[in-house]
Amino acid sequence: MNPDINASLVVMGVAGCGKSSLGAALAERLGFELIEGDDHHSPGNRDKMRQGTPLTDADRDGWLTTLAGLLAQHQGGAVLTCSALRRAYRERLRAAAPGLRFVFLDITPEQALARVAARSAHFFSTSLVDSQFATLEQPVGEPGVLRVDATRPLDALIPDVVLWAQATQTLKA
Repeated sequence: MNPDINASLVVMGVAGCGKSSLGAALAERLGFELIEGDDHHSPGNRDKMRQGTPLTDADRDGWLTTLAGLLAQHQGGAVLTCSALRRAYRERLRAAAPGLRFVFLDITPEQALARVAARSAHFFSTSLVDSQFATLEQPVGEPGVLRVDATRPLDALIPDVVLWAQATQTLKA
C-alpha cells in the first residue's frame, strides 16, 4: 500500500491504448495490486470479441459487477485496467470505491487499430476498434479524471500520473 495514495485508479480507454502496460507499471510503482479487467470477461464475452462481435451493455453487466466487487475489496488502493467506455460504467465503479480516479489514455482510431493489429496473443479482434470509439463517452470533465496522450512513452506517463494521484487525494470520500 502506498501511504501517499490511498484510493484506487482505473486506467481506461479503448482497445490498444495501453491500459495493461500503464496499469502494470503504476501498480508496481505504487505497490498496489493490479486488477487486469480483461482477465474477468466471461468465456462468452471473449468468444464474441474474438469473432468480432461488439459487446452490449447486457454483456458487460456481469463483468462490471465483478470489477466493482474487486475494487470494493481493495479500499486501500488498487489499479484496475478497464475500458470503462460509458459514463454509466464509470459511475458503477465509482459507487464501489470511494475516491476512485480514472486515467484516460486518449488515442486516435488509427493509432488504436495499428496497436491492436500488432498484438498476436490477444482475443480482441481488430474489427472491434471502430465499435469501441462509437461506444466511448469521453470522460474529460468528469471529476477525478486525468486525460493523457496514449502515444507518450510509458516512462513519461508514470511520473505524471503518480503526481496527479497524489495531488488529488482530496477526492477520497
